[in-house]
Amino acid sequence: MKELPESVSAYKRTPTFTEDSVPKGLLKAHQTKVGTWGKIVVLEGHLAYKILEPDVKEERLSIERFGVVEPEILHEVQPEGAVKFYVEFYR
Repeated sequence: MKELPESVSAYKRTPTFTEDSVPKGLLKAHQTKVGTWGKIVVLEGHLAYKILEPDVKEERLSIERFGVVEPEILHEVQPEGAVKFYVEFYR
């Protein structure tokens, strides 16, 4: 898993989502803007995080393992049962 660059700082955070409230846009391929990084933080349960380019990789996120979203890279998430998570944005 990639790490957030030391040069970026948080500027925005989503509400906390559950398996029932996760926006449909997060469940299909989407990307952040130029220069925008994301950190997917799981508070409860597990979340499948799929990075779709340049090579397909899938990570299982949990309380112990957060996900890093690189700028402009297509990705999607999928709840694995009951889950609570949010996304923090950095630039």
